[in-house]
Amino acid sequence: MKYSILLFVFLNITLSLHATDVDSLKTENFSIHAQTTIINQNKTSFSAKYSGVNSLTTAAESQTSLTSTLYLGVRLWSGARAFLNPEIAGGSGISGALGIASATNGETYRIGDPAPKIYMARLFFTQIFSLTQASTTQASDLNQLAGRIPTKYISVTLGKISISDFFDDNKFSHDPRSQFMSWGLMSNGAWDYPANTRGYTPSVVLEYVTPVDELRYAFSLVPTTANGSVMDWNISHAGSHTLEYTHRYKISNQDGAIRLLGFFTNAHMGNYREAVALSPQNPTIQSVEKYGNTKYGFGINAEQNITKELGCFFRASWNDGNNETWAFTEIDRSLSAGLSLTGELWKRKNDNVGLAYVVSGISDAHQSYLKAGGNGFILGDGSLNYTPEHLTELYYSFQLNPNIYFSATYQLVFNPGYNTDRQGPVNIFSGRLHIQI
Repeated sequence: MKYSILLFVFLNITLSLHATDVDSLKTENFSIHAQTTIINQNKTSFSAKYSGVNSLTTAAESQTSLTSTLYLGVRLWSGARAFLNPEIAGGSGISGALGIASATNGETYRIGDPAPKIYMARLFFTQIFSLTQASTTQASDLNQLAGRIPTKYISVTLGKISISDFFDDNKFSHDPRSQFMSWGLMSNGAWDYPANTRGYTPSVVLEYVTPVDELRYAFSLVPTTANGSVMDWNISHAGSHTLEYTHRYKISNQDGAIRLLGFFTNAHMGNYREAVALSPQNPTIQSVEKYGNTKYGFGINAEQNITKELGCFFRASWNDGNNETWAFTEIDRSLSAGLSLTGELWKRKNDNVGLAYVVSGISDAHQSYLKAGGNGFILGDGSLNYTPEHLTELYYSFQLNPNIYFSATYQLVFNPGYNTDRQGPVNIFSGRLHIQI
């Protein structure tokens, strides 16, 4: 009932505010958009030799999640705009989003209380400095004002954002509200990107953008504890740096892009080997946390249209894996690839079907910690017989009307939590309703 009331109120407010078709305006000074996504996932039962406090539940289960976001934007002066995104989120992922490194629902968070909560997702300011007289038209969209923008510019963004809005983009696999839902497919899995529990953090982002090349740098706050909601403002000892270069090109007149990403994070982290040395049985990473521990890593991300209707993507990422995962998920190595096809061939041009695969792994130190009985904030079976984790995802997205989409998704998981003693397979069937105005 609580979900229904919140959703009804939210949609009525946003639909009434959006009565005018802002996309028809040549230049927007103010914009209002909204989205609501409801995902229901059903997991079949599977057998396991043992389970721990952070294991994927072996019994069959069903979980539902909800997010609703209001996107408000305003043009301030030449090149300047500000955005505000209040959000409602509730529900739970499969097994509370525990036990699978490439967790299956990118719309869920690792929070104890599944009741819907209202919070401020984003609040940020952007200033664009033009480097050319040439410009292009920009359509009205989420956190985007309709109007003309320069084709070559430098921009500065300051405020509370989702860092993944700016980095590691991919036209075929990035948004769990409309594309692949697995955490290992929506981003480079080994990029432990800075965020609070719900995926947002205060940041400064600098961008240099041309039609062919893009360069981005961000400094972001990190939480005071792993997967925490309180951010660490001790920036002399804690923070995360992200740098990415994007190159756009064409092959046989089909669009493509490649992105190279690197990150370096300081935080009050614990070291896996130190934790095991201190307590060889059931170590706790929190017992060895200290400032001065770091995490760094790299990622590559490519997208390529094969035809107008068919595209493919590839990602590969790695981090050093010496210190604990701090914000995203317990993946230290990851490879993913997939295909995306529009429904143009069967006269459903706004439908989409996608098929993708991701294999994930962790460092030797991380393996030793979990094998000794340690727990991260995602994984912890009480022991570990290590092997890579595999996830395959297939979805079909139906456009019901210009603003409403329904997706049917199937995910197949082997070795959840990198544990061959809990091999599976695990079958997960999902239905997703996405409304965007």
